[in-house]
Amino acid sequence: MNDEKEILEIDGSFGEGGGSILRLSAGFSILFNLPIKVFNIRANRSKPGLRLQHVLGLKTLAKLTNSKLSECSVGTEEITFQPNTKKLKQQINVDIRTAASIGLLLQPLQIACMNFTKPSQVNIHLNGGGTLGKWAPGLHYLKNVTYQIYGNLGYNIEIDIEKYGFYPKGGAKTRCIIHPPQDQMKPINLTELGEIKLIQGRIISTKTLSNANVAERIKNSAESTIRKELGIDTNIIYDYVNAYSTGVGLSLWAHSSTGAIISSGTIIGEKQVSSEDVGKMAANKIVNYINNEIPVDEYLSDQLIPLMAFIPESSKIKVLEITSHTKTNMELLKQFTKREYRIHKKNNFSIIVYERMNE
Repeated sequence: MNDEKEILEIDGSFGEGGGSILRLSAGFSILFNLPIKVFNIRANRSKPGLRLQHVLGLKTLAKLTNSKLSECSVGTEEITFQPNTKKLKQQINVDIRTAASIGLLLQPLQIACMNFTKPSQVNIHLNGGGTLGKWAPGLHYLKNVTYQIYGNLGYNIEIDIEKYGFYPKGGAKTRCIIHPPQDQMKPINLTELGEIKLIQGRIISTKTLSNANVAERIKNSAESTIRKELGIDTNIIYDYVNAYSTGVGLSLWAHSSTGAIISSGTIIGEKQVSSEDVGKMAANKIVNYINNEIPVDEYLSDQLIPLMAFIPESSKIKVLEITSHTKTNMELLKQFTKREYRIHKKNNFSIIVYERMNE
């Protein structure tokens, strides 16, 4: 790891230039104990600088870790962050006044907590925000895919959803319990998909859509597509819930004989898209991974890269493709650690390798 304590300057317009650079940089600052200055934040966006959800994420991370964050607000295009790796709060409350993604807000927190052993349990109470949203990991995906894989490595995170929130009003109520790793995490080796006997799933719809049988239609469409393409058994459940805004979303996932968990990611229903097409879309996503024998979906790869760079032993994963998002994340990590990654590109997949850390 980089032992230099001089401030690391990061161009926020680097790579994809979105909010993920800010979230990851702040998390990595704690993980590698390196102060940062991020400038040109979202410089290429129509509304450059911090949005409300970014401000909230930074302040939450600073509060949880007792780190020092420079003054910032909506529109701020440069921030500094001085990490504190000595003390982690046991409990914090977070109020989210928008439908900002809870999954994205948790991302830097779960990265940062890997660098602590005490307390053994961190309770995060989130009031507001969105549990399922576009371009973000839904909480059912995190609970049934990402955090299951983390647990296999020795890093346990729990999610309890008391109330769901959809765009634009949000209004969720969620509790996240993070158990900082007490021992060195196991290396990641997910290069073989193996055998899959069952595809599971969870559909969440607001009660306002129950008269149109939206959840049932999504379920039937997903199941018929999976039967036709794979002939694999399914166990997809659905719930109609109360929420401030109308919405529907789902995730499909499957455990394999090698310990992999492959998924469709989070699919959100939209006004112009039929329920049947939503179900088919989710099914086709997971079918494509299974047919190509891919054990790590594109969303999980982004969640695993920080762990691969932090765990001392060699890790490797097999992915369908290297997305620009994944590439940006790996290049960003190179600014924090001397660890190098290698990519072995094949015809219909790629292998990402982080070699054993040099002593």
